[in-house]
Amino acid sequence: MIFHVVGARPQFIKLSPVLKAFRKEGLISKTIHTGQHYDYAMNGLLFNNLGLPEPDFHLGIGSGSHAVQTAGMLKGIENILITEKPGLVIVYGDTNSTLAGALAASKLNVRVAHVEAGLRSFDKRMPEEINRIIADRLSDYHFCPTENAVRLLAAEGMKGIFTGDVMVDALLDYSKKLSPPPYTKPYILVTIHRAENTDNHERFEAIWQAVKLLAQTTNVVFPAHPRTKNLFGSMLKGAGKISVIEPVEYTAMLSLTKHAACILTDSGGLVKEAFLLKTPCVTVRSTTEWPETIEAGANVLADASPETIVAAVNKMKTASVNPAAMPFGDGTAAKKIASFIRKIT
Repeated sequence: MIFHVVGARPQFIKLSPVLKAFRKEGLISKTIHTGQHYDYAMNGLLFNNLGLPEPDFHLGIGSGSHAVQTAGMLKGIENILITEKPGLVIVYGDTNSTLAGALAASKLNVRVAHVEAGLRSFDKRMPEEINRIIADRLSDYHFCPTENAVRLLAAEGMKGIFTGDVMVDALLDYSKKLSPPPYTKPYILVTIHRAENTDNHERFEAIWQAVKLLAQTTNVVFPAHPRTKNLFGSMLKGAGKISVIEPVEYTAMLSLTKHAACILTDSGGLVKEAFLLKTPCVTVRSTTEWPETIEAGANVLADASPETIVAAVNKMKTASVNPAAMPFGDGTAAKKIASFIRKIT
């Protein structure tokens, strides 16, 4: 038996093409949903949108500090693995669910496969960086989204398997169903939720000031992550040309991304989707785990100052994005992963 451990919106998207590939290979598996994302817009709506089956196990962990959340996941995952005795656990990405799944399985001597292995931002202030480093160390099989990820793992003494990125698989599949978004063009699409930008009140205020400056001349669409809304709800007032909206389902977000003049974000997944949909991007971080987007001229890093952000967005709005090099693979990542797993199980 094979188990998938997921818990956050990006992992549900990654899981979708993998489950489809598993069905074609005749592989039987079960899914543990940790409940890391429990808001309907981040969880139930996305499961429905992607046509995912209900998870076999739902831990319902919810929010909490990193220690409290991860500890709850560890306990729940361990109990399931002891009862079910799987031969392989697959973890995805770089969340606390990734860490808990890898750690619980490895402690029980269950083999671990990491989808989206080998990414590095080289910034250990990011919880995601710590999660991905530990998950890679604990994993037996490393499915890498880029050749650069394979090289980074090799430098750390681990063998990566280049499959391409399963997010490309999902995007190529679901982007066929896109409808134009109900917002007047041109508009800037903004998402901010990472701890480095939301745990520091002054930093978020500077970003929001930049958003208000941009909205003086261009429409802004801001799908507010539950974390951001909980912390800054009183500040997130739709005013003038700013539309603060609830998180949207996957295909709607792809449509917003495709038709935007520019993206302003701190999300790693959105940076990649913007690149694939030929939309220029500004990342409000000092590092990125996707250097390929920087090298292609499709993305720039910006410090959290209003002047820097506004200048970067205004410059990138006229940038031309050409993903012809396709550093993230050709859309067959899930097929390669399923084929490999068929051989080892």
